[in-house]
Amino acid sequence: MTIFEELKRRGLLAQLTDEKEIEELINSGNATFYIGFDPTADSLHVGHFMALCLMKRLQMAGNKPIVLLGGGTGMIGDPTGKSDMRKMMTKETIQHNVDCFLKQMSRFIDFSDGKAISVNNADWLLDLNYVELLREVGPHFTVNRMLSHECYKQRWEKGLTFFEFNYMIMQSYDFYRLFQDYGCNMQFGGDDQWANMLGGTELIRRKLGKDAYAMTITLLLNSEGRKMGKTEKGAVWLDAEKTSPYEFYQYWRNVADADVIKCLKMLTFVPIEEIEEMEKHMEGAEFNKAKELLAFELTKLVHGEEEAKKAQDSAKALFGGVGSDENMPVAEISSEELENGSMGLITLLVKSQLAPSASEARRLIQQGGISVDGEKITDPKAQVKLDKDVIIKKGKKAFKKIVVK
Repeated sequence: MTIFEELKRRGLLAQLTDEKEIEELINSGNATFYIGFDPTADSLHVGHFMALCLMKRLQMAGNKPIVLLGGGTGMIGDPTGKSDMRKMMTKETIQHNVDCFLKQMSRFIDFSDGKAISVNNADWLLDLNYVELLREVGPHFTVNRMLSHECYKQRWEKGLTFFEFNYMIMQSYDFYRLFQDYGCNMQFGGDDQWANMLGGTELIRRKLGKDAYAMTITLLLNSEGRKMGKTEKGAVWLDAEKTSPYEFYQYWRNVADADVIKCLKMLTFVPIEEIEEMEKHMEGAEFNKAKELLAFELTKLVHGEEEAKKAQDSAKALFGGVGSDENMPVAEISSEELENGSMGLITLLVKSQLAPSASEARRLIQQGGISVDGEKITDPKAQVKLDKDVIIKKGKKAFKKIVVK
């Protein structure tokens, strides 16, 4: 099976401009491709996973990744797939975020010996002369063509600023520079980026002739990937300080039944044949086995095998009655706050951040959503004895080990 066939079987490819040429280029290991990452935070998150895994797969097949860090485009808003304008950041914040991204990306991509490179588009975008850009790039774009794309239509109706309107030109210019300076002949991006990516391919071919070798591929469901990793507490980060390995494991352990095979195919390196065989028998307990495999493989990829094993062990202790609870999320309570060695359950839920307020804690208890050491508690006036560590669960997914200090 070729790498191109595998990408298709895993459901990773959506739209291609030149399928036959792209297939030959990827299979021969002659693709120099880029994916862009705008550094809007100081950590990558689960929504970046698909792109990172794709880069790793293609690099393993002999192709060369270029990580394009958007130090320049990150200073303005991208309207695609968004209803509001992005908040602007300082150059110092953007550079800090870029440094954090590169550190995390090294877990996925091998940058040694020129096997991959990272480039910051601030190196050319921030020095551009506006008049020269208009002369060089402006004639190759029309307002009518931009507004034919749904992402720009939606923002136009709500108020698309000239500031944002330039994003397509800047992203297209990125591909043009990467093609000229680094021999980049292919770009990947989410399906929500199709309009901007086509702009780059067209710019190269218009400026350099039809024989210019530039191609575009979008990733299936990458717009879904942006939603992936959003919980009631916020994003699921790859930084262990923001989302612990255990919380990361639990996020994947609790994906919907309908998504587990899709995630295994797109995000893990479990052989596709093995996943397809699992898919034939997915019912009952098999869903849980698949989710455990997904959670372990992705936690290992991001945090290493040791942390993945710890997270798995803690999950078994909580949900299966075996294993160790050593690595569970902990909430510390001061012994001075206890009354006769106990604390009211409502107060405990708020202090452990399992409930945002006393009224919400009361509602959760009355609706049967809270258990203490496996016993469901429905009395809001209940007191919890804290002469030892206890585990409080909210629903099926949220929990804390309460430790008295």
